[in-house]
Order: sequence, then C-alpha cells, then structure tokens
Amino acid sequence: MKKIAVVTATRAEYGILRPLLERLEKEPEFQLLLYVTGTHLVSQYGNTQTEIEADGIAVHRKIPILESGNTPYAVSLTMANAIRGFADAFAQDKPDFLVVLGDRTELLGICSAAMNERIPIAHLHGGELTEGAVDDCVRHAVTKMSYLHFAAAEPYRQRIIQMGEAPERVFNVGALGVENTLNVPLFSREELCEEIGIPANLRYAVVTFHPVTLEAECAVEQTKALLDAIQEENQFFYLITKANADVGGEIVNTLCEQFAKQNSHVKLTASLGMKRYLSAVKYSAFVLGNSSSGIIEAPALGAPAVNIGNRQKGRLMADTVISCGNTKDEIAAAMKKAIRTERKKSILYGSGGTSEKIIKTLKEVLQGGNINLEKQFYDWRMK
Repeated sequence: MKKIAVVTATRAEYGILRPLLERLEKEPEFQLLLYVTGTHLVSQYGNTQTEIEADGIAVHRKIPILESGNTPYAVSLTMANAIRGFADAFAQDKPDFLVVLGDRTELLGICSAAMNERIPIAHLHGGELTEGAVDDCVRHAVTKMSYLHFAAAEPYRQRIIQMGEAPERVFNVGALGVENTLNVPLFSREELCEEIGIPANLRYAVVTFHPVTLEAECAVEQTKALLDAIQEENQFFYLITKANADVGGEIVNTLCEQFAKQNSHVKLTASLGMKRYLSAVKYSAFVLGNSSSGIIEAPALGAPAVNIGNRQKGRLMADTVISCGNTKDEIAAAMKKAIRTERKKSILYGSGGTSEKIIKTLKEVLQGGNINLEKQFYDWRMK
C-alpha cells in the first residue's frame, strides 16, 4: 500500500481538498496521511481542525508551525518551523508522494523538507499568476520542486511546461473547487439564513478581503476603502469572512471587527466551513473582495464577483467577474455593475471529476515505478 501525504494549513485549502481526501481514504491501494497545520490549529482563525474532525477524515499528524503576528519576520519564522516540523514527520513516515495545493508561504518549508527526503511532490494549481502577491513567487518555486503537476486550466498547464517541466508530467484536471460546487449538497436559502444569521428579507454579499502582500503597507488604506464602499451601499447585508494569516492580515481583521460592531448590516466570521460558504455564495447578490474563490467557485455557481485590486491579477477570469481598483468609488461602482450582471455558470476551470483524474494519475505513476527525481529541463522553445 502506497502512502499519500496531503497537507492542509488553512480553512479554504481544506475545503478545496476535501473531495480528494475523501476519495483517497476509500482507495484500497493508498494510505492517506493527512497533515494538519497552520491556522487550523489556532483559535484566532476559528480552530478549523474541528471541521476536519467533524467530516470524519482521519488526521495523521497535527504540526503546529504558526508564529503569532503577521509581520514579515513572523512569516519567516513560520516557514522555518515548517521545515523543522515536517522534516521530522517525513523522516518518520516516509510517504511515497506528497500532495500540496496552491501558493502559501509555508509550502516552501514543507516542500523543502520533502525534497530533502526525496519524496516526490504533486502540486495542484500551479502555473497560475497572482501578480499582486508574494504567493506568485511561492507557487512557481513549488512548481520547480514538484514532480507531478495538476493544473486547473489549459493555459496554466502550458505555462508549467514553459517553466521547464516535461509535458508527460503536467496534467490539466480542472479545479477541485469546481468539483465541490457540483457535488456538495448545499443548504436552501432559508436554511442558510437560519444557519448563519443572514436576515431573510435582505439581499446579501459575501466578502473576503486579504492583504495584498506585495502592497502590505497599503492594508489599512485598502481595507478602509472597502468598508467605506460597504457603508455607502448599505441596502445589502454583508457576510465577511476573516483574512488569512498573511502579512497585514491582523490589520484587515481588526478593522473588520470594529466595523462589524458598529454596523448592524454586517456579520463577521472566522470560518463558515465549505458547505455554508458555498451555499452563501450560491444565493448571494454578489461576492466581494480579492479571494480566489471569487475567481473559481463563484463563477462555477453562477454568482457575480467583484475582484478588488491586484491580488488576483493574471488569473483567468469569467465574464461574471468584475475587476476594479482599490478606491471606495471604484469598488462601489463595481458593486452596482455586479448586481446588473447576468447570473450564468462558468466552466472556465473545468466541469468536475478533478479528484478522480488526480487519483488515476497517481496510481499510474506509482504502479509504473519509474519516478526519476533527476528532472531534465524541458526547453519548449527548442522542441
């Protein structure tokens, strides 16, 4: 039986990975080693390890790595903690493959530990661009440390190949987030309103705003502009989910906490969980902020999205995504445009079946037994 290690460090990441985790648990050829780390283990961010436990997915190890504070120094210490904690875990467990998703900074430490143990890495959501965030550099670095690549769209697959990864190791499988939107049984609108406290008689928006890590000094100004726009467009109820543990994240959350206390048309939560979050997006008037969920899950559900600023700059975006600048007036204008936007579902990031495609490829590669971590650089211009 082959041991497949999967790492989750945030609520959003776990929600995306969940269909893959459930499928891995059922595979007789695989033993799932789920490592839970990062904000999952911190009460400040909702202690979301409890959501994993409630889903009945077995946790192999809990590895605390998160340093308090969202300063660059604290982020660097978290990365160092990740190297130490996961080096110890990988040395003991010896997984046959490590599966990671995305672009969070702790992945540099985690993947470095795996690389040193000669554990092949399978990377999800490589090849994408987020030009306003340090995540862009992290994502591309993880790509070069990885052996298998599961891209969410064809242009991303081509970009991974452009980065020197051999085409036979790069696969366009779509986004796991889209698979969730198609398969997770969602609440009705009435159930949702009762479940999380949205007034049944009001249209509402779902808001997630993260600091733009390459513009960290602007976190206060940008967050205040967003909240001013929310104050101006007060005909809606606003369900705000807290920011991640990025540089500037505590600033964003503090401002949102103060704002929510002062405004009855606003509710702030650390975490909704996947089912409640997707249900909230489905029935929302629009999604607002700069999270990737506004780019992937919202269009798949047919909900318009307002994408603020540069954090997601470079990603493929459906017609229902309205991008705008960071000022109050630009955000308010985009919100007005969003409510006039036709609701239609997008298949830009695939039409489901992503987890099945990933499992199939992992089986084929492991059964073939010819994994060679001495990768040659594939120079696509010369082929």
